[in-house]
Amino acid sequence: MSGETVFGDPVFGDPVLPGFRPDPSVCRVGADYYLVTSSFEWFPGLPVFHSRDLVNWRRIGSALDRASQLDLDGCEPSRGLFAPTIRHHDGVFHLVCTLMDGPGHFVVTATDPAGPWSEPHWLDGEGFDPSLFFDDGPEDGPDDGDGDGDGEGDGRAWFTAARVVDEAAGRTEIWMREYLPRERRLTGPEHVLWSGSHPGARWSEAPHLYRTGGSYLLLTAEGGTDVDHSVVAARADRVTGPYEGAPGNPVLPPAKGPVTCTGHADLVRTPNGDWRAVLLGVRPGSALGRETFLSRITWDAGWPVFSPVVHTGLRRPVHDDFATLSADWSSLRTPRERFWTTGDGLRLQLRPERLGERTTPSLLARPQEQPVCDVSTELHFTPAAPDEQAGLAVVLDDDTHLLFLRTAEGLSLHRGAEVLAGVPVPPGPIRLGVRIRGFSHTFAHAAPDGAWQDLTTVEATFLTPLFTSIQLGLYATSNGVPSTSQAHFTWFDITYPSPSPLDPPDRP
Repeated sequence: MSGETVFGDPVFGDPVLPGFRPDPSVCRVGADYYLVTSSFEWFPGLPVFHSRDLVNWRRIGSALDRASQLDLDGCEPSRGLFAPTIRHHDGVFHLVCTLMDGPGHFVVTATDPAGPWSEPHWLDGEGFDPSLFFDDGPEDGPDDGDGDGDGEGDGRAWFTAARVVDEAAGRTEIWMREYLPRERRLTGPEHVLWSGSHPGARWSEAPHLYRTGGSYLLLTAEGGTDVDHSVVAARADRVTGPYEGAPGNPVLPPAKGPVTCTGHADLVRTPNGDWRAVLLGVRPGSALGRETFLSRITWDAGWPVFSPVVHTGLRRPVHDDFATLSADWSSLRTPRERFWTTGDGLRLQLRPERLGERTTPSLLARPQEQPVCDVSTELHFTPAAPDEQAGLAVVLDDDTHLLFLRTAEGLSLHRGAEVLAGVPVPPGPIRLGVRIRGFSHTFAHAAPDGAWQDLTTVEATFLTPLFTSIQLGLYATSNGVPSTSQAHFTWFDITYPSPSPLDPPDRP
């Protein structure tokens, strides 16, 4: 995205990262902010963003962009990479995350957040939502008024994570061990810091530690990543505890406004000493899932106070003619061979793999960022065999998607194995499009110089996300049969209707 600005007092145009951008973590180095989010079963893993004002973000790469770093073979939907944390220490960026259903926690490092990042260093311990805390600088945050001034940390680093104690009851606890930054490993005894703000607390997770006002501040999420999601805070005089909860917990209660499910917050201090939080939230009634929002932080008796999270609707039109493959495109799981070429549009190799299997099909996709948008592409493809298909994909996961495909019989719209609609079309290039209005998806087609013709409308409430969210993509398959064919997409657009370019001429 263009238009980065020098740091000032940001305009809170939320979400600051719309679409599939859950579990944000942020750090600042000088005037520069760096942010990462979860990526689950999508590759490359752990997108990295840069900003100067916390509002305008540009993707600069991914922490895991090589097959040697990330094995997602057979990964189930909504598994894979959970909840990273990024921190900067002594000239090095440290990023911790958890590969679920894999070896577990790991850390990767880099001197440049745009990469390259190291191979993973695997860390001991159970659970998910790992974080790092470097206790080596002056105290941050509001003065507690005790006259002690700002002190220095002892130079040690700490790793925290959440783990399940009783899954049926949603009972978890936050644990910690010392982290050795140069050796990239954990050492010493384990400390249990927290198990929730009250005896019946559910899903205490997403721990982050900070030094504020002469004490240590522990921030966690609680209630599960749904409508009961909240942020709680606790403090201790020693980093290992014991921690005492804020009297007003949760410090960010479950949201009931235009943005819900808010939580999983990470704090950052601006160059002028103010505080902000990045956190996830959901716009109800859409298929966008968990997005990254921004909140202003003030302090009351040493406890963080979150400003309300609102939504003002960023709109980022996309036109991609595939001179290269931008960092915004992802594949399902780890590709073991390159199945695309760019430079003359995008050419996808038809391969036997297909959506609906736990493989890496010939699919490239990018997040849907707004609940109302128009998506279109131009396809040059003539099936050479009955099993060859290519076209436009609206994908939640392997099992839940809509495919608008050119086949040997013409055009057909698929939900899994079910064909919802079809129409014969003449040979030659064709434009494919979908008008998305919340969960309503109207699929249309046109000759390159012709008018759009609607095929059908699908009320796709089955695309409701859990952890991931909707990806819009381009897809090609030979459905289990070897093929040498390619599907050629000359461009790909996402626009916003005023009125929609895909609307019929008589539509207001």
